[in-house]
Amino acid sequence: MTVQNRRLGNHGVLVSNICLGTMNFGWHTSEEDSFKIMDRALELGINFFDTADVYGWDVEHGYTEEIVGRWLAQGGGRRDAIVLATKVYNPVDRKANRPEVNSDGTSLSAYKIRKHCEGSLERLQTDCIDLYQMHHIDRACPWDETWQSFDTLIKQGKAVYVGSSNFAGWDIATACQEASKRGFMGLVSEQSHYHLDNRMVELEVIPSCRHYGMGLLPWSPLGGGLLGGALEKHDSGRRKGDEFSKRVEEKRPQLEKYETLCRELGHPPGEVAIAWLLHNPIVTAPIIGPRTIEQLESAVRAAAIELDQETLDKLDDIFPGPGGEAPVPYAW
Repeated sequence: MTVQNRRLGNHGVLVSNICLGTMNFGWHTSEEDSFKIMDRALELGINFFDTADVYGWDVEHGYTEEIVGRWLAQGGGRRDAIVLATKVYNPVDRKANRPEVNSDGTSLSAYKIRKHCEGSLERLQTDCIDLYQMHHIDRACPWDETWQSFDTLIKQGKAVYVGSSNFAGWDIATACQEASKRGFMGLVSEQSHYHLDNRMVELEVIPSCRHYGMGLLPWSPLGGGLLGGALEKHDSGRRKGDEFSKRVEEKRPQLEKYETLCRELGHPPGEVAIAWLLHNPIVTAPIIGPRTIEQLESAVRAAAIELDQETLDKLDDIFPGPGGEAPVPYAW
């Protein structure tokens, strides 16, 4: 198993090229198993942990941060061993709190960023967020307000870097230009929905990240399980569900070619999908969301897979991208 450290884009901080996503902790994975996964991740060389204030979902918003916080509170150098990332934008309606329109809604207002940062710090049982990310664009909120709020947190020592998630290419450009006008560092990373079967970010998001020296952090690298051996699991009855079956049938011709290629390569489909992402120089670290130790270790094995150009070309044939970077696919 080989986990390597990479710069986060063009910035100085080093992070593992596999990022541990914690979205399943607390509602799909028990707290005990979540602790085991985080401990094993450290043993495997993963130092990049990602969460969000909204995670916990059906249990309670913020519950996942609480689990991560209790794990960190065990000590043993855990906090110093990781680069900790969380996010702000979504509702965080806590059971103990009265209804409050800002916390219960979505925005990047200065009020919400300050309030939600304090909540995340308390739940995570830490005094600083290493990478504080905007979970989505808020085009109704002025950048003057948003950047001033993040700058205040950085000056207070409550955040180190700022990243984005689910931004369009022009949102990235706007955010970085607005930050530059103020003498701020700007965005260091972007989390995007990116995998073999969803390559739309290659049009403008990836070029924007490259231009501004940002690291790309793909979420859902297995396409919700579609690229993790879905055809074999579906046909053998190991995974069921109407929505899953519908997706498999829609993609059956591609999946047959893909899983055949993976067998020829001698690697599980999920590991090939992650390895493909890691061959993109703009990608710093795919965000994995393991529910089990085995899923974690499988993702780490992907970091050691080398795909030659012939294999990359075959994957392009099976899962074509949008045709290159804009404007080439639709102009000249």
